[in-house]
Amino acid sequence: MSRRLYTLALWLLLPWGLLHLLWRARRQPDYLRHWGERFGFHAAAPIAPLIWIHAVSVGETRAAQPLVTELKERYPGHRILLTHMTPTGRQTSEALFGDGVDRIYLPYDYPFAVRRFLDHFRPRIGLIMETELWPNLIAACKARGVPLALVNARLSEKSARGYARFPRLAREALGNLAAISAQGEADAARLSGLGAPRVEVFGNIKFDIAPPADQLAKGEDFRRRIGQRKVFLAASTREGEEALILDAWRQAAADATALLVIVPRHPQRFDEVAALVASRGLRLQRRSDEVAVGADTQVWLGDSMGEMFPYYAAADVAFVGGSLLPYGSQNLIEAAACGTPVLLGPSTYNFAEAARGAIACGAVRQCETAEEIAAAAAGLLENAGESRRMREAGLAFVARHRGATQRTLALIEKLNPAGR
Repeated sequence: MSRRLYTLALWLLLPWGLLHLLWRARRQPDYLRHWGERFGFHAAAPIAPLIWIHAVSVGETRAAQPLVTELKERYPGHRILLTHMTPTGRQTSEALFGDGVDRIYLPYDYPFAVRRFLDHFRPRIGLIMETELWPNLIAACKARGVPLALVNARLSEKSARGYARFPRLAREALGNLAAISAQGEADAARLSGLGAPRVEVFGNIKFDIAPPADQLAKGEDFRRRIGQRKVFLAASTREGEEALILDAWRQAAADATALLVIVPRHPQRFDEVAALVASRGLRLQRRSDEVAVGADTQVWLGDSMGEMFPYYAAADVAFVGGSLLPYGSQNLIEAAACGTPVLLGPSTYNFAEAARGAIACGAVRQCETAEEIAAAAAGLLENAGESRRMREAGLAFVARHRGATQRTLALIEKLNPAGR
């Protein structure tokens, strides 16, 4: 497929795209806000030179945190513009950075929308976090002399097969990028196989995310609310996983006083998960109630955004969601950075390299079923020595893999010397 045919296909799909937004807004009304931004219509012009970072959703936004922090320090005369595709990504940006950055939705990849975006913001440099290739946007940046780099890139085998269905388009898009830095050798090999002319391996920026002191303090506050009870955390769970964990935990929990904390990945599912808990006759409290956890509460629902570090800091053992069912896993590195023993299900393709390394060093235990996860959690709650060993292994594992942010900053300086 040529880029011209790709653009024609985008126009033909426009009615479906609008209907898709409306459909998603049924569960998440924020999809109805800021529609103009998705087509390149913006309000006030920027008041300072911009460094632009595209972080499609929650994971990419959180991954950008150490990079944003360093860029603000290194380029104090610049503003940081974060672009997203999802409301949850935007909400995560608000929770992490407040007014310290600007944020909008990235326009859809129509040439007119891309032109309006670039004319309005005139970024000095652009960084795409992880992997999201928009051929018209990438071509427009190259034509205007805006260096656009793909950083912290990851590419699963499944995604590589998808891009390989359009080899000409993928090769052109990757070739038009100013630079590509990959998380690991396997990611680099897949990108090269699609036609990327040059790929460097920098490691994963997510290893550079240190739990902020205020977040750890909030974790201590959570512990005070919970009291002396042991805590099993099911973190960033995805649809279908909570029911499996709830049923398995009821059978496995040897300590009837242990508390199960569930933090769904998506806020639009908070009420749905609360209903799942109630349907099983379990006593539920919500984090948003802002009260101490009762001694008879069996499940504490983490219905808040931007607080994963406090939940991990308050937990004795954590299952990282998205790994029990085939979603590819959420970020296990955050849990390890807090010194929390980690349990994973069988699906880890989003964090394949990190999962392999963490399992090999003993920081993570991988299980095949919800029953195995619940049994492993119950066992770790009773085995202080093994829990301590996993905590220490996790902290050491994260420390060994830091440094990708500094390598990325050096690349930015090379592409945009002196922040011109």
